[in-house]
Amino acid sequence: MHMNRFVLIILAILLPPLAVFLKSGVGKDLLINVLLCLLFYIPGIIHAIWVCTK
Repeated sequence: MHMNRFVLIILAILLPPLAVFLKSGVGKDLLINVLLCLLFYIPGIIHAIWVCTK
């Protein structure tokens, strides 16, 4: 279980939308993350880490 979370956090740093998709699927979290990544990359990473750890 902890290894899955570790892999998601690594993915959240490298490819934030993919990590959010794997954690929550297609929905509002993914849309928010894609918009954040398109506007600014760092807020997208922070949002992805938050979604993956909650």
